[in-house]
Amino acid sequence: MTTHLDRLLFAQGGQCFFCRKQLPKAEASVEHLVASANGGTNDDGNCVACCKSLNNLLGSRSIKEKMQIVLNQRGNFQCPGSGGIEPSVPPSSPPAATSVAAKATPAVGSGSAASLDLVLADLKKRGASRPRKVSTLTSTIKALLKQQQKPNSDVEVANLIAELQKRGKVVVTDSKVGYKLG
Repeated sequence: MTTHLDRLLFAQGGQCFFCRKQLPKAEASVEHLVASANGGTNDDGNCVACCKSLNNLLGSRSIKEKMQIVLNQRGNFQCPGSGGIEPSVPPSSPPAATSVAAKATPAVGSGSAASLDLVLADLKKRGASRPRKVSTLTSTIKALLKQQQKPNSDVEVANLIAELQKRGKVVVTDSKVGYKLG
């Protein structure tokens, strides 16, 4: 007999609904878009297959909160269990969900700390000509790291931007970037 999860994985081509990466059945779970706790049904129209860590993170949030988490990734969505970056959790999220997401993000290591210092120095030097969009900031950081012959994968750059936000140096609103470099 075919299970609900089997049907969803088949319909999704064996991929996670959110990040589109191959999803082994052992790592998959059924995510209710409208949570069961909020009146959501078990119909295939309300359910998708995704990784267990993302399902745990999304929990019983409203569909609006779930969409905000996905949209905050600006087209670069990576499930937290795939070694990528954590989804940005809205401020209204419960502490338990935040701690799950925090565990998914690697700490800034010594190599990343040097890259972070390099990025901060470059942004300060730019003054009024700092990038104003996340996509431009991402390109700027990648070019800077490439020039310095440092690793510059998408995950590394996203982690640097997340660390700048965490330290209060960069403020991201929608796709716009503001600075508090002081």
